[in-house]
Formats: sequence, structure tokens, C-alpha cells
Amino acid sequence: MPCVQTDADLTALNTFGLPARARRLLRVRSSEEARRARAFLDPKGDPGLILGGGSNIVLRGEPIDTVLKVDIPGRRRLDETETSILIEAGAGEVWHDFVRWTLDCGWPGLENLSLIPGTVGAAPVQNIGAYGLEVAERIDSLDALDLTKGELERFERDACQFDYRDSVFKRQPGRWLITAVRFRLPRRWQPLTRYDELARELAERGLGDSSPLTPLQVSDAVIALRRRKLPDPAELGNAGSFFKNPVIEAERCAALLAAHPSLPHHPQPDGREKLAAGWLIEQCGWKDRRLGPAGCYARHALILVNHGGATGADILRLAANIQNDVLERFGVQLEPEPIFI
Repeated sequence: MPCVQTDADLTALNTFGLPARARRLLRVRSSEEARRARAFLDPKGDPGLILGGGSNIVLRGEPIDTVLKVDIPGRRRLDETETSILIEAGAGEVWHDFVRWTLDCGWPGLENLSLIPGTVGAAPVQNIGAYGLEVAERIDSLDALDLTKGELERFERDACQFDYRDSVFKRQPGRWLITAVRFRLPRRWQPLTRYDELARELAERGLGDSSPLTPLQVSDAVIALRRRKLPDPAELGNAGSFFKNPVIEAERCAALLAAHPSLPHHPQPDGREKLAAGWLIEQCGWKDRRLGPAGCYARHALILVNHGGATGADILRLAANIQNDVLERFGVQLEPEPIFI
């Protein structure tokens, strides 16, 4: 059986550092322990919280009946062909440590996703992405336990229904506990440097002009960028980028550009345009501004932070005020990335 802790403090288990408690905290280290943990769930009441690194949630503060903390370990190579390498990781592996391990092994492909907080099992739920790459592009398949039936199912990539910061697992909270994820990495690696900020960072390092880039060089550049822009959750509580970059129709984007020529925007494959949420928020005066113990980070308006003593209600109040201001000024509705519990 999984290890069970009663009346557990969850403050240290979420990167915002928000206070909350669980009546039961179960640490799950295998798919079999996850199946046995179903006995603690109330099928007619609270379905429970599946917790990875706690880096993409806002805990409102109400007591949670049962929390399943996924600590399933494991890293291995499964297969290799002329064009790809198939590797598998347990859902409890720390994401950044796993990324660097793949690079140390000579298996590139995830370097643009370096230093993203959280665990391997949480990565598909959110379909994490950064600097021109989404994790969905590298996922081959995964295993997930259906907590309503107790059956372990295999999901091929298409069955995960990935979308921008979304998946079938995020849309059905409390049902699926991911136990392992498999990644197909390219043998014929090409660096992804189309993201302007990353290209500038590499250029400033004198890389990519006269000699080929290496995956580790790209990873190191991504790490440097993230450390400059994002606060360390151990020092300043946060959940990374709080709002999704809104995607709007091209006509609407053209109208906004006419009024705001410096608005950053990126064409999408379907003809729509993705806007920079951080820019919209900064234009509304929220960068480095506080609302009680919560506020926007001084270096990046897209990051909401806990300056000390904030509750879930404080974070939600700040987020609502930001959304209202952006909607009023630009007519754009911002959608939060984290899940509210």
C-alpha cells in the first residue's frame, strides 16, 4: 500500500507556497500503489487531487479529502531505430533532471524545455512548452490509470488530444493518474532556434555562426533565459507563466495593431494570431505591482508571485483584476494556465 499521511500540510508541495491541508496524503511510487490508492477515494464525493511537482496549481485553501502525490521513478531507453530513440520515464521524475539526463546520454530533442518546473507525469497534462517547442511534439505514448475503473490504459499521442497548454487529462481532472511517459527523440537532430529571444541569446554567446550548435548549448541558453526572467519558487512563490498567450482572429489582431503597433504577435498555422499576454498585462500597469501579499513579478508581468503570506484567495483576486483590466483596455480575455483547486 502507498504511504499514508493524515492531516497533511500542502504548503511545501505547491510552488506558490499557498496554505492548504489534505485529510489524507498518499505517496504513490508505482502503478500498483496507484491502483491500491483508489480505496481511499470517494467515488461519490471529492475525486481527490493528483499532485506532481505542484507547479501548476492554485490551492484555494479549502481542505482536500485525498491527495495522491505521484513519486513514480524510473528512466530507461526502450528502442532505437535509424531515425529515432524511444525512452521512458516514470511520472514522478523531476522534469528538468530528466531533460538533462537525456542530453547527457546523447539523446537530444527536449533541450528547449529545460528548467521547466514540475514532473514528467505533469508535462503531458499541461502540454508544457517553451521557446518554440511543445512536449506533445516529442511524446510517443503514455500510461495512465483510470481512477474511476482501476484500469491502466495506454494512450498513443493522438489519443491524448493535445492542444495549447491542454490535453484530455487536464479536461478530466481527478480521473487519470499518469504513471509513465514515452518520448520519441530524433536521431537526426536539428536545433530549434526560430524563437527570437533564444536566437538572440545564442548570438550573444557567439554560437551558431561558424560552428554547429550542440544540444547542451541550446539547453544552457534556455536555462540562462529562464533564470533571468523567472523567479526561483524556493525564493519567491510562483507557478510560472500564469496566463496563456491568447490566440485571436487575424482581423481582430490587425485592429489591435492599428491602435498598438508594438504589440507582439505570432502567426498560427490556422491563420489566427497569438498575442503576448505579458505585454498586455504590462501595458495595463501591473508589472511589479502588488495587491496585498500577491503581485506581478518585477522582471516579467506574466508571472504572479507570493510575496509572503498570500492565500489562494489573494492570487485569484489579483488574477481577476488583471483579467478585467486587460479585457477593458484591449478587449482580450486572458485564460489562466494553472488549475484552481
